[in-house]
Amino acid sequence: MYYPRSFLKFILLGFLLVSLPLVYALAEMILSLDRLESQGRQEVLQAAQAGRTSRLLYEQATTLERIARQHLILEDNALLDEYGKLRQDFRQTTRQLAALPLDPKAQESLVKLGDLESQLHKKLLAPERNPQVAEDLAGGYSRLVDGAQTMLAASNQLTQRAIERLQDTATQGREKWIYVGLATVGIAIALAIVFATLIARPIRQLDLAIRQMGSADFTHAITVTGPQDLRYVGQRLEWLRSRLSELEEQQTRFLRHVSHELKTPLTAVREGAELLRDDVGGKLTPEQHDIVRIVRDNTLQLQKLIEDLLAYQQTRAMEPAELRPVALSDVVNGVLREHRLAALARMINVDAKLAPATVVGDAVRLRTIVDNLLSNALKYSPRHATIDVNVATQDGFAVLDVIDAGRGVADADRSRIFESFFQGPPPVDGRIKGSGLGLAIAREYAVAQGGRIEVQSRADGRSGAWFRLWLPLADTKPMRAVAKTQLAAVAHSR
Repeated sequence: MYYPRSFLKFILLGFLLVSLPLVYALAEMILSLDRLESQGRQEVLQAAQAGRTSRLLYEQATTLERIARQHLILEDNALLDEYGKLRQDFRQTTRQLAALPLDPKAQESLVKLGDLESQLHKKLLAPERNPQVAEDLAGGYSRLVDGAQTMLAASNQLTQRAIERLQDTATQGREKWIYVGLATVGIAIALAIVFATLIARPIRQLDLAIRQMGSADFTHAITVTGPQDLRYVGQRLEWLRSRLSELEEQQTRFLRHVSHELKTPLTAVREGAELLRDDVGGKLTPEQHDIVRIVRDNTLQLQKLIEDLLAYQQTRAMEPAELRPVALSDVVNGVLREHRLAALARMINVDAKLAPATVVGDAVRLRTIVDNLLSNALKYSPRHATIDVNVATQDGFAVLDVIDAGRGVADADRSRIFESFFQGPPPVDGRIKGSGLGLAIAREYAVAQGGRIEVQSRADGRSGAWFRLWLPLADTKPMRAVAKTQLAAVAHSR
């Protein structure tokens, strides 16, 4: 497909080509109206001339009859001279009338009328005439007048035929204009659709490229077709994608390297703290036990941060999950058992109401989602609080609700709570803040399995955050199709 150098020129070219059929239809209509106007003017002139000439012929025939009758009575030769002059006018009028587009029958009657006048003229000029000849002349001129009167009717018929021809021409022109109008409008619409598609294609490609980079997908090369200026923008975006891809790889290598380098000495520090806590190196005083406990807790916290960084790095290059039936209630029970000691340490009660629900998902990633939600609830809940963990089914989905009694999520943070590295206000008890990756990883895993995570508003007016996880049930065929479709869409958008 040929594209001009400039996008503006391409739009102008499309506008011109779309306008050409409409301009042609307008020009054809103007020409048709001009032809109709010319034909109508000609028909009107011919009809007017036919009516005027036929009336003149009738008047001349009547005058010839009157002069001939006067001559027959008075026998005045001066009347013959006047008759001769009028006869010339009569014959001239006959020729004018014969030049008009009369029908064949009227033309034949006009020829007979001329012949009749010639015969009567010869008899009128005869030196001797008897009463029979005079009677024949009187009857002949009466027929001449009747014939001239017949030509009046023929001229009226000529006018009627002219009107009918104009009506037929107008009808044909109207039908032609309808066909031409429909054809040109159809062509214009088709061209408009084609050019709209061609114009929208590079814009869609640019939009897709920007969306891909916005979702941190740097694996697909950016190709933009179209005018040169848009292709240049696509080339710059491709350069930006390549550069961001390099930076992404550098970041991944850095995170992997740093995490690996930190885990080794951190493990040694943690093991040393464990040995000191177990009095392996000698009996410790209560103050020393407090110091060891602080070291141990902070090494555990640091290890959790490193694991979050590794998990986040894995989600950025995440392979499609293996979706299979998983008992969500069993996964939640397993996570609750793992966090039981942490809840007891802070005297937090976990009220679990778990209905049986088998979902379509990946067991390992489901456990990560539930673990991040429960860890977040434990971290932000005050001492002696209660955390509600409920599992139910609704509209073909399994619904997991995790409701804590903390300060909740501020309205300004709702749109950012699932962003990577976003951290809200620290817990009220001054515990060390997290990495800001737990909820981001949970959302990535949920979307990859055809589900979603939402922040709900508490209708009871109490404080605390309410996170709701939706996952498709395994025993609902339409939901499995929806899950696969959502997974494919997520993979494509990444």
